[in-house]
Amino acid sequence: MRKNILLLALMLVIIVQFEILPLPRFALRLGDKCVDCHYNPTGGIIRNENGFFYGQNLLSMISPREKDFLMSPKLNENISIGLDFRGQYLYSQEKNRTDFQRMSGSVYGRIGLSKKINIIGRYDFVNDIWEAYGVAHILPNNSYIKVGSFQPNFGIRLDDHTAYTRGGDFFLLFVSGARVGLIYNPFYIESGGELGIYVSNFAFLTASIATNLNNRTLTKDPTYTARLELTPSIGKVSFLLGGSYAAAKVPQTTEMYGGFAGIGYDRFTLQAEFDLANDLLAANTVSNMLMIEASYVIFLGLEAYARYDWLDEDANKDTGTIAHLILGFEFMPYSFIEIRPQYRFIIEDPSIDNDAAIIHFHFWY
Repeated sequence: MRKNILLLALMLVIIVQFEILPLPRFALRLGDKCVDCHYNPTGGIIRNENGFFYGQNLLSMISPREKDFLMSPKLNENISIGLDFRGQYLYSQEKNRTDFQRMSGSVYGRIGLSKKINIIGRYDFVNDIWEAYGVAHILPNNSYIKVGSFQPNFGIRLDDHTAYTRGGDFFLLFVSGARVGLIYNPFYIESGGELGIYVSNFAFLTASIATNLNNRTLTKDPTYTARLELTPSIGKVSFLLGGSYAAAKVPQTTEMYGGFAGIGYDRFTLQAEFDLANDLLAANTVSNMLMIEASYVIFLGLEAYARYDWLDEDANKDTGTIAHLILGFEFMPYSFIEIRPQYRFIIEDPSIDNDAAIIHFHFWY
């Protein structure tokens, strides 16, 4: 107990200096869409000029905000580059040890063939993962066709894969068993095509057919994914509503259904997602996942957040549930630098002392 108190005190000392704002919170708080800051219409990977400018000048506590400070990811009008590196320092109460984990290190590239057609690529040199696809905004209302290898659009795309609505307890120091979440861990990539339709200014529909790494051809057990997102606003209040569906073979045929919602006003955001998966963690089981996250910007460069993640491995049984309560801060001291200290309360039955403390580091360009 004294060790936990000391860890929390140490984190609070460190916390006073840190921050960041993850992607879903950006869009919800500002009433924007993913495509407003990324070349990828569903978010992630290389940022466009708006996203680069926002990250460089409008998030950090200290940054070169002078108008004559020229910095750009563009090598020329048609070629852009970018990078991301993530790592974290972990302490496990259960294992009574610390470790440093290299999470990912990626280089990005974008080639603009025209104003409406881009080729986008990512190579993660830490995990030897790559994505590459073309996006053509050639349909009405800036709607698009995407072809290549990419992560499908399902639910709320958090940048923390440990939520059970994403990848769950995936290769973490403090996990005893093989508990995971949905299939969307950092290694999950599909190859195929995606159609994105902007039905209106606040309605966005995507549908994809692809094959995951377990299958070799698109004609053999393809994965189907669909997602509808509604982003209406009333005055300065922004809302997020939607649902997702996916059918994949991982390794048995799995169906996943989910709904998500959120609200953003000024400095505050609240978002949640609930998913149901048939035959995901084991055959003949129904698994449920829940994520609820609240965040508040204390001042420029410092944000507090809390997230609750819950997993019921088999809804037909009274056992097999586990939850995280994550309390932390996100700090951006300077452009392109993020530091996130957090404490994770691991809640399970029977209860054991297996909480964890983490300091996450993120550098990007």
